[in-house]
Amino acid sequence: MNLKKLQNKANSNSKDKVIIVDDHPIVREGLENLINQESDLEVCGQASDANQAMKVIMALNPDTVIVDICLKEKNGLELIKDIKVLYPNLPILALSMHDESLYAERVLRAGAKGYIMKHQATENVVKAIRKVIRGQLYISDKMTEKIMSKLVDKKTEADDSPIDCLSDRELEVFLLIGKGYGTRQISKDLYLSVKTIETYRAHIKEKLNLIDAAELLQYAIQWVKN
Repeated sequence: MNLKKLQNKANSNSKDKVIIVDDHPIVREGLENLINQESDLEVCGQASDANQAMKVIMALNPDTVIVDICLKEKNGLELIKDIKVLYPNLPILALSMHDESLYAERVLRAGAKGYIMKHQATENVVKAIRKVIRGQLYISDKMTEKIMSKLVDKKTEADDSPIDCLSDRELEVFLLIGKGYGTRQISKDLYLSVKTIETYRAHIKEKLNLIDAAELLQYAIQWVKN
């Protein structure tokens, strides 16, 4: 179905329109089936990458967008920032397989209204979608408490993970290192040059006070396992 037909379909009903951005077709299909069961929600479009997402958003004018953090070429965090530049009032719900302690604050800073992990119960996914459409934040109670503690008592920053000092892209590289990916594989997966990945690795080692590549690999593997 082309974008024009999708646009006509999206404009033909009064339900809140949702766009799903995820590079896994099975995940997109599962979310679409879940959302379309609701009387007030409907998936009007899908995208597998950032470039396609921007085109679909422009064509369909959705009420909210669900963005997977781990996209190829341009990650979900960068996509969220790009969306907010062009559509500052469009609520975004970030979706990820990673623990919220790694990404929740990052996605909120990027402009998303909520963060939910992929293994969450289906009713929580629908609840999260409805909340962000209403302009409310959706994160877990645990994450809310952590963020509020930072605002009230700056001393709690000392308890933060050292990983928090990494940039969004550095964190992405770090997690891939922890999964056992070599520099060339990371370069291929992120569509970046080997030299760029090597630069990220150097910055990560410096920020985490790690001596060499072996120590970086060991630290990253332990972190991912935990």
